[in-house]
Amino acid sequence: MTRLRALVALAALVVTGGLVAVIPATAASAAACSASWQASAVYWGDAQVSHNGRNYRAKWWTQNEAPPGTTGVWEDLGACGGGTTPPTGGTCSYPNWTAGTWYATGAIVRYTNGLHYIAEHDNPGYDPVVSTWYWEPYTCGGQPPTSPPPTNPGGFVVTEAQFNQMFPGRNSFYTYSGLVAALSAYPAFARTGSATVQRQEAAAFLANVYHETGGLVHIVEQNTANYPHYCDPGQPYGCPAGQAAYYGRGPIQLSWNFNYNAAGNALNLPLLTNPWLVQTDASVAWKTGIWYWMTQNGPGTMTAHNAMVNGAGFGETIRSINGSIECNGGNPAQVQSRVTRYQQFVGILGVSAGANLSC
Repeated sequence: MTRLRALVALAALVVTGGLVAVIPATAASAAACSASWQASAVYWGDAQVSHNGRNYRAKWWTQNEAPPGTTGVWEDLGACGGGTTPPTGGTCSYPNWTAGTWYATGAIVRYTNGLHYIAEHDNPGYDPVVSTWYWEPYTCGGQPPTSPPPTNPGGFVVTEAQFNQMFPGRNSFYTYSGLVAALSAYPAFARTGSATVQRQEAAAFLANVYHETGGLVHIVEQNTANYPHYCDPGQPYGCPAGQAAYYGRGPIQLSWNFNYNAAGNALNLPLLTNPWLVQTDASVAWKTGIWYWMTQNGPGTMTAHNAMVNGAGFGETIRSINGSIECNGGNPAQVQSRVTRYQQFVGILGVSAGANLSC
């Protein structure tokens, strides 16, 4: 019998002179309901809301994800407003975890330590104890949960829910998992400096990506008439994939045979001979975008990464990507489009935009 039910029973029954007298019960009710969750509202870490008769606490910034959600952002605090909390006793019949088995988001398994875990993201049977990005401890049958999952899954400063909010109409090719997988190529990306700087850099990268791809809609350059122009025959390696093979692809629209060659060498990928990898493999596509961001000055004087971590500002990232065409009054509308998107994204991540936004 739960503690609440025991209190109700004690309050309802009083034995007097051998007779049982029924007295109105005034048992303790569940916690009062917090303010109702609103889809349009922004909730910061530790914010509490109620939804469908239960209270929830936000573990980090969130918007538009109704509790209990699928990303792990909401912590269930139990029933509210006089509702009943499901009993914590009982048994569980979830299957044992098996390495190498495909698990979809929401799958619950019993691990070898006797505890249960729920899949936060699809995965091919990763170990629940090791892969905290893919698995979260799950309370089952009265067992206590193990250590809580990291506040920001995957070690990236942008959660999947925030990514989806930034790119609501994105092409399914541009997966969040592909982006997370690409981070290993350049560990300093969005992990340098203070927490604010890290979020500003992530927002700056994704804002430029949004502009380059129409919101992560386009995988390849849309103007096919430009395709033959991106081969520089003066390079010693030429254009082995063909004259018209090095058109813009991926989140930063990687172009030109010399860029494909340099990116391929840096990433240990055969991009000079097989540039189509950038439009068929999401992780490769993201890696080329991060490669350019981290290593190339472009028409600017510094890499976009250095611009953000050393305080030069978002405007210098525009200069490094397309400054010869857009900056210094070249195309102020395009510059403003990037700036506006950056301001939106830092708002989603809960940090200021910083100075020097334009170029």
